[in-house]
Amino acid sequence: MDVQQILADTTNTIAEGEVLQLLHVRNPDTDEAAYLRVIERKTAILFAAATRLGALLAGADAATCDALHRYGLALGYAFQIADDVLDYASDAATLGKNLGDDLAEGKMTLPLIHAMAHSDDAVRAELRRIVEHGDLDGLPTVQAAIERGGSLDYSRERALQYARDAEAALSALPENAFVAALRGLAQYSVSRDH
Repeated sequence: MDVQQILADTTNTIAEGEVLQLLHVRNPDTDEAAYLRVIERKTAILFAAATRLGALLAGADAATCDALHRYGLALGYAFQIADDVLDYASDAATLGKNLGDDLAEGKMTLPLIHAMAHSDDAVRAELRRIVEHGDLDGLPTVQAAIERGGSLDYSRERALQYARDAEAALSALPENAFVAALRGLAQYSVSRDH
């Protein structure tokens, strides 16, 4: 597969991801599978294209290109889930953006999806209302539900699993300083605070 084809396919997939995300805006019925489809098409595929293209342009063999594609895909998932955790777990000064921006924009991210699935009916109904209206005044209610449901821990663990998957994809490559740097990047993607 050549560079232009990879770029064209990636661009198309990202556009599909944007449309898919728009279809889920302010939709409290968005589940984890739908969320993962969105981040695969918006973030993970971009990371996978970058790592595959780097290998391809360096003249790597097909097995190396495939390993780096798998690495990039898993890294993209890890990065995006960790980023979505920060929207509820960080502070504005550290994060560099307002907390609750995803909620205000109607984005259903993993911490909120998990909280909704693990809340009682009354809390779930209130979360639905907040999501449907993009009610930032409801952010404390959302954060409390996320805390009670263990949703940040769950989401962090999912991000960590994807980071481990990214590192595992590198096992097909000979160990060197570049592979070590890629391992470090996978670890950083889930340990960052901004």
